[in-house]
Amino acid sequence: MSLIKNLIIIGLLLTNLGYTQVWQQNDNIFNPSGIPSLSFSQPRFADLDNDGDYDLILGNISDSPRYFENTGTANSPEFQAGEGLFEQVQMLDAEMGVCVDLDSDSDLDFICGGFTGLQLYDNIGDADNPEFSRVDNFFTNLTVGTNPIPHFADLDNDGDNDLVVGYSESGNVRYYQNLGTPESAIFLESESETWFDVGLYAYPWFSDLDSDGDIDLLIGRDGYGFHYYRNDGDGSSWNWSDASAQFSSVGQSTYWNSPCLVDLTGDGKPDLVHGSASGPLNYYANTGTNNSASWTAVTSLFGGVLDVGGASNPVFVDFDADGDLDLISGSQMGDIKYFENTGSLYGPAWSANHSVFSSIDHSIYSAVAVGDLNDDDLLDLVVGDLSGNLYYHQNTGTGFNYESNMFSGINAGGWSSPRLYDLDRDRDLDLFIGKENGQIDYYENTGSSTEAAWTEDASLFNGLDIGSNAVLSLGDVNLDHNLDMITGDLFHEIQFFSYENSIWVEYPDVVAGVTAGQNATPALVDLNGDGDLDLAIGNYDGTFNYYENLTIVGIEAPQTQPQSAKLYPAYPNPFNPTTNIRYDLGESADVSIIIYDVRGFVVRNLGETYRSAGQYEVSWNGLTDAAEPVSAGVYFARFKGGNYTRTIKLVYLK
Repeated sequence: MSLIKNLIIIGLLLTNLGYTQVWQQNDNIFNPSGIPSLSFSQPRFADLDNDGDYDLILGNISDSPRYFENTGTANSPEFQAGEGLFEQVQMLDAEMGVCVDLDSDSDLDFICGGFTGLQLYDNIGDADNPEFSRVDNFFTNLTVGTNPIPHFADLDNDGDNDLVVGYSESGNVRYYQNLGTPESAIFLESESETWFDVGLYAYPWFSDLDSDGDIDLLIGRDGYGFHYYRNDGDGSSWNWSDASAQFSSVGQSTYWNSPCLVDLTGDGKPDLVHGSASGPLNYYANTGTNNSASWTAVTSLFGGVLDVGGASNPVFVDFDADGDLDLISGSQMGDIKYFENTGSLYGPAWSANHSVFSSIDHSIYSAVAVGDLNDDDLLDLVVGDLSGNLYYHQNTGTGFNYESNMFSGINAGGWSSPRLYDLDRDRDLDLFIGKENGQIDYYENTGSSTEAAWTEDASLFNGLDIGSNAVLSLGDVNLDHNLDMITGDLFHEIQFFSYENSIWVEYPDVVAGVTAGQNATPALVDLNGDGDLDLAIGNYDGTFNYYENLTIVGIEAPQTQPQSAKLYPAYPNPFNPTTNIRYDLGESADVSIIIYDVRGFVVRNLGETYRSAGQYEVSWNGLTDAAEPVSAGVYFARFKGGNYTRTIKLVYLK
């Protein structure tokens, strides 16, 4: 069976946890900037290709830092995903990192903080073409704990780079003077000093914000807003004054704010860019003066809104076969819109590539379904529109051929919204049609995966009226091993139905708090890589809403016995009170899962046992081995199954 079909067939591995649901709205995941929304994002900037403008390094908790090249200019930047500069950087070494010339060889080195502490990656390339190689034990003498946040500046005006570190477990900000030379840096714990304590997870950044010739200090943290300390002394005698009120207008609606100050407009004034727990980058241009900053939000660089022009109708599928989910949508004018996901499984970034479907044009209010209907591993399109007809466009690999006979005799009577799912799990795709009159038609594929034939089964949705312009999405939301249904309609309504004893039963509480626009068109999809089904919703305006699922998981059902060991992302994550850890074993092996805190201390041993090949799952309830509740923060689950070892990050919220 193809990858696409495996993605469409949705099942469950857990027992029923009930019908409550917690959704967190985060529409910023649908921004067209090309910069992905990665959980606990930490943006940093450096001129990594030596072309006179700032490129972006994006740290996160899911993977190694990502590199985005500035293809614009110093005063009008544009960022596109660049080559894998940080592929050699180990994930546990780098939650984030900064670039500085630490050995005075005229190129930028990479210093990062992660689970293993502080690490130096020396640039063994050059200023135009960096290549990073790990230097073992460079910061061994420093007691910085896990996930330290470094930054550098010449604080004492002696021509070399000094170090400041934000601590995760304490929230301290600690200063390390460079006791060496510009060519050979030396930092000693015994010569360090603690400056501030901001709570948990301090994110420091040096900048001469007030242009008075000395270095000031901005600090983000595990909380809302920022701490800002102005240096009212000089370069060799610091006198810190709390001037946090200067940032009182920013960062108040996001938390775990990780800031940097960088001039992205070329006017000589540092602008503010900060990440957050939810992922999207926040950009504020400095529209004040050199002596007094003022912040103006800018959404065009890292944000914005995906808009198909009207009547968005989203489906998600890995259309380009690169391992993440792309977005395809119908539109008010009848053409098909395609947004390629240039991000990752953990954080999407969208690049419009509508020309892929330029040959497909229909009556107004098109709706689209995507699936392989002839088993050639190419994704075909089924399009509905205002006429109520269905149109089959077969993917030939070089274009889309319209085949008029595929849906001969099928008409929904108006506003047809098709969907494809393998409902009966016979390895071919069945057809569902939402209709203008509020009904849903179901046609079982009684042909095969190579040649479809449609037989109507009116009993599946008999008597169910969704409301005008019905649209449906299927997925096992309530964990009862059946495909449940979320629907939308003309009148802003989102409804949840569970299929129980051959009857669709509505549970309004599952979608309580979820709001949608006119002509709500839902799609269940996992866009943040945490293993559960989130909810995307199109609308009459042509934009998209996104609700992250914080409680219940829908995951791909196992089709065959695992071929190898694999550890999956924990879900939910962040979590409270319980998270689940799923893993595969390709062969029998000794298995252990141990939870560590950010200091590397064992918090909980979830068991050490011998297991045969198969799929397994364990839960952690946020308690230590002594049955005491842990504090809010970051933890690590280290899995070992035979010779396979992996570590994943967990975030416990209170």
